[in-house]
Amino acid sequence: MNEKILELKNSFTASLANVAEVAALEELKVAYLGKNGSVTGLMKNMGALSPEEKKSYGKEVNDLKKYIADAIDEKQVYLGELALQKEIDSLPEFDVTVPQDTARGSYHPITLVQRQCERVFRSMGFTIEDYSEIVTDYECFESLNIPKFHPARDMQDTYYLENNQLLKSQTSAAQNAIYKKYKKALYEEGKPIRAIFPGRCFRNENTDACHENTFFQMEGVMVDKNISISNLIFFMKTMLSEVFQKDINVRLRPGFFPFVEPGFELDISCLICGGEGCPSCKHSGWLELCPCGMIHPNVLKEGGIDPDEYTGFAFGLGLTRLAMMKYGVKDIRDLNSGNLQNLAQFTEDK
Repeated sequence: MNEKILELKNSFTASLANVAEVAALEELKVAYLGKNGSVTGLMKNMGALSPEEKKSYGKEVNDLKKYIADAIDEKQVYLGELALQKEIDSLPEFDVTVPQDTARGSYHPITLVQRQCERVFRSMGFTIEDYSEIVTDYECFESLNIPKFHPARDMQDTYYLENNQLLKSQTSAAQNAIYKKYKKALYEEGKPIRAIFPGRCFRNENTDACHENTFFQMEGVMVDKNISISNLIFFMKTMLSEVFQKDINVRLRPGFFPFVEPGFELDISCLICGGEGCPSCKHSGWLELCPCGMIHPNVLKEGGIDPDEYTGFAFGLGLTRLAMMKYGVKDIRDLNSGNLQNLAQFTEDK
């Protein structure tokens, strides 16, 4: 090995052994591998070498560079583990025999609203279903009458995973599985399908006072013979009246969703500003709460249900926005902030 390279290697090894902090390790890395570092300086000597010598010298320099880089990485891991253990050792001992302090903590406002909605719908004969947050393209789109390359997908900027699955962008992703789960009871026992399935959804949104990239919905479906829009309006009005403990002004306006036909947007009068207009309702006085409509025949058929014999409605209730209205939360981002001072206000219905 070249004498200068060997000398530099020994010097580095000695210096590394004395490093005890991450900051010092970073300084050592810059001193040897930085733009003006010692290893970089070795390359300046190559101009005076023959082609054969350059080949051998260059290999030795690269080997040294790799040796130093690997040693620094190993030391960094070691120092990190050392710091973590030091922090753990400094923590006070935890006595598992100490009684629990039940006065601390509270349920999240979205949890409170979700449980209240579940109680209301359970009293009306709906079952409560749970569903995965990671789903397939078929579940989230294709089974809902949204084939590949359909422009409706542009409304949902979706997080795709490397295994071609995705974080569900809507609780509607559970619809197909629900229909297949209960269709036997529908056909053989005449039991209508009545189910709600709350869950967390994800979209690549530009966040503002009324938009978040992570939010909660509650999907609901009912399938039976002779189901109509009147049934949908009845159930939604009943639920909202129970949640807010008063009559709520609602409006239906046409909306396009490929899995329902006809489709509607159910809006409620903004309870934060009293309908006068504020950032939470985009100064319109109304807050979009519940996309809904009659289930599209293609969606029923995909779930194994004959659309000529059965009809149904579906809705996607925005639990996050419902919590904002119920508790007067002006900015949707507060609900995911982890700010205990804000969230600790909601202690009812434990």
